[in-house]
Amino acid sequence: MPTGTPWTGRAVRRGIRSVIVAIAAALTLTACGSLPTTGQVQPGLPAGDVATAPEFAFIPAGPQPGATPEEIVDGFIRAGTGAAGGWERAREFLAPSLRDEWDPTASVTVDIGEREFTSASEGQVSAALVRIATVDENGAYSLDEGTTTELPFRLAQQDDGEWRITEAPDGIVLARNVFPSIFHEYAVMYFDPTWTYLVPDVRWFATNAATRISRALLDGAPSPWLAESVVTAVPDSVHLEPAAVPVSSGVANVGLSSEALDLDAETLSRIQAQLDASLQTANISHADLFVETTPLEPEPAVTRSTSVVAQPLVLTDDGFGFLTGGEIAPIPGLSQLVVETQPAAVQVAPDRDFAAARLANGAVARLDADQGVLVTDTRSGLVDPSADPLGYVWSVPSAAPSAVQVSGADGAVRPVADAWTGATQLHAMSVSRDGTRIAAAVSAGGSNEVWVAGIVRDAQGLPVRLGEHERIATLPGEASSLSWLDDSTVGVLASGSGGGVSLFEVVVGGTMTTTDAPTTASTVSGVNSPAAVRLRTDDGLVYVRRGSSWAQTTQGVLVLATQQGRPR
Repeated sequence: MPTGTPWTGRAVRRGIRSVIVAIAAALTLTACGSLPTTGQVQPGLPAGDVATAPEFAFIPAGPQPGATPEEIVDGFIRAGTGAAGGWERAREFLAPSLRDEWDPTASVTVDIGEREFTSASEGQVSAALVRIATVDENGAYSLDEGTTTELPFRLAQQDDGEWRITEAPDGIVLARNVFPSIFHEYAVMYFDPTWTYLVPDVRWFATNAATRISRALLDGAPSPWLAESVVTAVPDSVHLEPAAVPVSSGVANVGLSSEALDLDAETLSRIQAQLDASLQTANISHADLFVETTPLEPEPAVTRSTSVVAQPLVLTDDGFGFLTGGEIAPIPGLSQLVVETQPAAVQVAPDRDFAAARLANGAVARLDADQGVLVTDTRSGLVDPSADPLGYVWSVPSAAPSAVQVSGADGAVRPVADAWTGATQLHAMSVSRDGTRIAAAVSAGGSNEVWVAGIVRDAQGLPVRLGEHERIATLPGEASSLSWLDDSTVGVLASGSGGGVSLFEVVVGGTMTTTDAPTTASTVSGVNSPAAVRLRTDDGLVYVRRGSSWAQTTQGVLVLATQQGRPR
């Protein structure tokens, strides 16, 4: 639903009608049990026909006889939880002239769940709400916390005397604790500019996942903040045709326009890889491509995985390497350099040919298996550095967020332009494992936030500037550590609202979940999914997540390192 115009009156006044959508909807669930309102959003729908319903469905109430205009608008907004039949129940609140024109898929306004309905005159109702996020027509999620918005509605009495809505904004409104139960997280996959890695651009859809994902890839574009940092094999001339993507036995049948017949084998192979990986986030095994009656059978392009070794990478008194069964398995060429320098933080590049390290004296160094120790940054107050998959070490002082620089194997130091504009302090920073994005925990405008930006490179792969940043989370306190938990989730250790330490797991382009962490946790290290995250405390203990709690697995760890991938 469009964001509307700012509400300039009092945000809350006596007589407010609190509309808690989650409670109302939960009473009408068709499945037994209650819905979770916290925790990680689980991506995807069951494989099978695109019309297959999820395991449960909201069945909101329809309009009641004798309902007032305010009650009709209230019920209409509540009915946004019922996606069945193209929001068939919500359309019952509309006058016949509007039922076919109203577009519920235009956008989603995610609010706190409390709304106030007022009438300026008979048949005119405004719904005031506090918006926290929006989802656009392409399924892209944007944080928009604390914005008070007023949505206008017009109603008229019908021939039977009942009020129905004659004018309404397109889109729907969902409370924040209901949104993840209606909309599901998927990924539209693009390539990094070297055609090596697949990069997820997270989207949120409620229905027809196969069709929405395919349309977003074939007829859409990357999110604006990411657009300069990724590429797609789909040329502008090729479109989704026909518009629907049926799914049978876990296979999506994706039709392409006739222009696809002119594409070379490499381009088709890359399109196949993008579609397969995108649809797999909806539990669809792969896509069968065709043009009219002609099947296209390209082999998907081979891409490099961003997975890392599951064993913890640590520095202890016994050495540096992967800890397995109490023994350290060293990394040839690197482990001895780490032991000699005794750094405070280490991030190892995917080919394990170099590592980015913050030394005990605060300087940043490149630990190179061939060249040894190369100090690259001696500025004061440097945060933990990051190892770029394309061979660069990133560093920045905490007090100067815009002063980001990179250095390569040649030792030359180069500034990165347009970095973290508006931030007053930077607490932690890390490049994604595919090298297209960089995340940072910053302070800006009196708030502690998590930002992400696309990395813009020249033809040789050198990072030259950052794209415009996207704010993806607000934190209650300053961060101490940040790590990519997988390709689309950033984990941040920061002060929690209760005064302790919490782990904040932020989907880049989605929601955030919060978990209490061990009291002195100071380092977070991702593995291959948020479920496998590890934490190190100040006294050298390492914890791993076990369900909803933390289990101590190791002690005596001087440094819990992070990995940027593994060798091919």
